[in-house]
Amino acid sequence: MKNILITGCSSGIGLETAKILKNNGIKVYASARKQKDVEMLEELGFETFLLDVTKPQHITTALEQIIKNDNKIDAVFNNAGFGQPGAVEDISVDILKEEFETNFFGMHEMTRQVLPFMRKQGYGKIIQHSSVLGIISLKFRGAYNASKYAIEGLADTLRQELSNTNISVSTINTGPVTSKFRENALNNFRKNVDIENSAFSKTYKNELKQRLENDKDDTPFNLPPSSVANVVLKIINTQKPKPRYYVTKATYILGFAKRVLSTSLLDKILNRI
Repeated sequence: MKNILITGCSSGIGLETAKILKNNGIKVYASARKQKDVEMLEELGFETFLLDVTKPQHITTALEQIIKNDNKIDAVFNNAGFGQPGAVEDISVDILKEEFETNFFGMHEMTRQVLPFMRKQGYGKIIQHSSVLGIISLKFRGAYNASKYAIEGLADTLRQELSNTNISVSTINTGPVTSKFRENALNNFRKNVDIENSAFSKTYKNELKQRLENDKDDTPFNLPPSSVANVVLKIINTQKPKPRYYVTKATYILGFAKRVLSTSLLDKILNRI
């Protein structure tokens, strides 16, 4: 039986991926950073870990236990991440560091720690969850954009460095998908951005805040979290996975626009989104 460790399984894409993979005969180690979410996962019948990707020892403990249990680890899905909305000038260095600690450095730490096990066993699949915002940038999402662009650069490099091995690196560029991402982003926006004293105060109040508070799944091309889960399943069951997978029409459209349009024209289009 193939196995996989998934980070960020408290809800949304991580949880749905864990469920779909489990239902398809994959042994899933589902992890979350909060104890209450770990208990929820246990009630659903998953093998679980309390795993905060910003804490290297959590990663070490999980990987060592998986190897002890199964004597192998077939795949890792680096899914943990969050959004921090706000104009670039309103995001402090400390807040930007927090975004990178989870979205980028945590992913990197997991990747570094799992690679020795995969090299020893001679194979493995590393799945990095990026975003359409790792391809193009949207205003008021600078911190998140930057963290996803960083994933792209590291994954592209790692893929080349592992080209002579049986260890694959696949990047998933997800567009709009139903999850608690927007709800969590709104909480971070309220907590970390000085809305009243910002040069963008009116825009925040009239547009951004309203968009984040909208709990309807009416974003164009929005898909359910199963759309990502099915891609992860495909990667696990494919002998030679592709280096990149797009999820949602938005990713295909914007990815194409990035390749063919001038930067100035693309900026004009993206500024209307």
